[in-house]
Amino acid sequence: MKCPYCSHIHSRVIDSRTIKDKTIIRRRRACEHCNKRFSTFERIELAMPLLIKKDGRREAWERSKIVAGLEKACEKLAVSTSEIDAFVDAIEQKLQDHGAKEVSTRQVGEWVMEALPALNEVAYVRFASVYRQFRDVNEFMEELKIFLGEQQGKH
Repeated sequence: MKCPYCSHIHSRVIDSRTIKDKTIIRRRRACEHCNKRFSTFERIELAMPLLIKKDGRREAWERSKIVAGLEKACEKLAVSTSEIDAFVDAIEQKLQDHGAKEVSTRQVGEWVMEALPALNEVAYVRFASVYRQFRDVNEFMEELKIFLGEQQGKH
């Protein structure tokens, strides 16, 4: 494992622990050259379906992209990194359960939109404003009315 401090390629594992229902291993490492410590994470790599973009291109699933989008939507809100990770885990599970070899990014976006209000309502509004690409304030207000109507129906 390459050291993030000095780029030396040899390190030793000092400690290993399983986390998150034993699906991830966290390893504490020490660089054999500079002796600085760092952590690495090992997770099961699932065979994820290809994503079909709006323009028809196919692209491999990249967890980091959805995490980045959610972090942006949750910026300055009381949503922890572990909550975002759990949210993305659920989306990945949905992709696995779907069983298809290809899934449209539109479908993934809809799954995110369905589940996001339970994570944080402000994050939902932020995500929706980017995802839905509103052309004007009226479109945005219509989406809010639909959202508020659905929320009132749940209470």
